Amino acid sequence: MKFNGYRRPNGKVGIRNYVLILPTSICATKVAFDIANKVEGCRAVNNCYGCCQIGNDYQTTFDTLVNTGMNPNVGAVIIVALGCEGLEPLNVFEPLQATGIPVSVLVIQKEGGTVGAIRKGVEIANRYAQDLSKMVKEECDISELTLGMECGGSDTTSGLASNPAVGVASDMLLAEGGTSILSETTEFIGAEHILAKRAVDPTVGQRLIKIVKDCEERAKMQGQDLRGSQPTPGNIEGGLTSIEEKSLGCSHKAGSAPIQDILQYAAIPPGKGLYIMDTPGQDVVSITGMVAGGAQIIVFTTGRGTPTGNPLVPVIKVTGNRQTYEKMSDNIDLNVSTIIEGRKTIKEMGQSVFREIVDVANGKKTKAEELGHQEFSIYKTGITY
Repeated sequence: MKFNGYRRPNGKVGIRNYVLILPTSICATKVAFDIANKVEGCRAVNNCYGCCQIGNDYQTTFDTLVNTGMNPNVGAVIIVALGCEGLEPLNVFEPLQATGIPVSVLVIQKEGGTVGAIRKGVEIANRYAQDLSKMVKEECDISELTLGMECGGSDTTSGLASNPAVGVASDMLLAEGGTSILSETTEFIGAEHILAKRAVDPTVGQRLIKIVKDCEERAKMQGQDLRGSQPTPGNIEGGLTSIEEKSLGCSHKAGSAPIQDILQYAAIPPGKGLYIMDTPGQDVVSITGMVAGGAQIIVFTTGRGTPTGNPLVPVIKVTGNRQTYEKMSDNIDLNVSTIIEGRKTIKEMGQSVFREIVDVANGKKTKAEELGHQEFSIYKTGITY
């Protein structure tokens, strides 16, 4: 199966073609957004960190920024720095330059402040955007796609309809040689032993068990027991009775394929197939990690409804709840409630989800894109000093 995409110098394929304005710290974020808002075809991402971080949080912020710049939907990057932050802009520049796409560094302090930096940034962004507008899509194999899978605002229909339908779509993509990423470590709790049995070898299964245990231990260090605090009030109102029920429903997004490996947050899969990324359950933070991991497209299931999008990657919303679809049709792309109603099978609606993935890869806009939803947030676990 084929789709039309933008071939990058490193061989990756984008389904969108953006100039990314990438702030290295919170101090540069407003300037980055001001530049992006002035030039068509540009996208900025929200970075609340980048300075006074140490250890794992510093590395996570760095990895997320660099790998977001490497997402195939990005055709050029302007790195915007204040000039004195802990996260050095040249350290971000070097790996991005190695991909072969155009990359520039803009330092606010060197440009004389906000006004000068915006002026210079707009000049560069216009040039990059004009060059990208000349790119012609080429026919690419569907195996070039990496799919990120998310769920949020879950209810009883999520585990019964929308998540299994996405699992079918994921299996279809993997059968074509593609890649899928399942996220949200907190939503494996109680089902981790079942998922671990699908690992390609015992070592991968043990790593899956470990990320769940580590997640629970971090919560206990703060005096919280995740098994006692989940499901959330919204999940309970939606009919979910236990964390195990929620997790079993969440895991259906993974279809039936073997799990190749466990990825750190924002890491790029080393090969094809199904991967699990160690992310929190918070939707925006989780999606940000998968986008940094190279996902060109996200499918997001929701029983209660959500508007969440992403600056660089189209987010397809799927619900199995007809009432939610009717109330939030402005936000939700696919209604698979016919599974609950007995009028369609999971396989049939999974095929519909897969067709939507292909259509969006070919340029169809999602409702989140049409409405301008561009949420982005980087994972953080420690203290900022």
